[in-house]
Amino acid sequence: MTPGKIPSGSTAHSGNPRHNVFSAERAAHLDSRLRRFLYRPDQLAERYVKPGNRVLDFGCGPGFFTREFAKRVGDTGMVLAVDVQEEMLRMLREKLGPEGLLPRIKIHRCDPDSLALSPEHDGKINVAFTIFVVHEVPDAAKLFWEISTLLVPGGLLFISEPPIIVSGKEFRHTLSLAQEAGLQLVERRLFFVNRAAVLRKEG
Repeated sequence: MTPGKIPSGSTAHSGNPRHNVFSAERAAHLDSRLRRFLYRPDQLAERYVKPGNRVLDFGCGPGFFTREFAKRVGDTGMVLAVDVQEEMLRMLREKLGPEGLLPRIKIHRCDPDSLALSPEHDGKINVAFTIFVVHEVPDAAKLFWEISTLLVPGGLLFISEPPIIVSGKEFRHTLSLAQEAGLQLVERRLFFVNRAAVLRKEG
């Protein structure tokens, strides 16, 4: 990332309360038949991901959404699967390896306060997903500046947060932080019963 692009006034929590990181010990709850039925990751991928795209799946966990993103990008695309917990990434490898999807996935363990990606990814990502994870990040403003740096001009960011954990006020503040990072709000919607929005990088 390019530290100079992050506002010097960016502070922990960015005005939102800090929530606990979802433990890898409970990862079985993240990849179940019920969740596949409720969230339809295949339909989400079909809606926002094109063959050949480079996709960021931040907070990928054990690969619940990563699987469908990898199927959708095809052999010419790539999914950058990022998580702070090594145990989550280990489970992703174990699940998606036998399915033959790992050649399409670059797995990266981020820092607790940064994506910690090399500059080679800057301006290369077509679509970024932050699903049920922004509320766990210590500095959401910094996260959005980092994602903005990664996105191609016109690239999309999909944000979704659970309403039981994240209030409407907190979600609105989250969107304002994303907009301050140069991302334009283009759609507000529900993702099953969860708050969701799509933003586009300007330029």
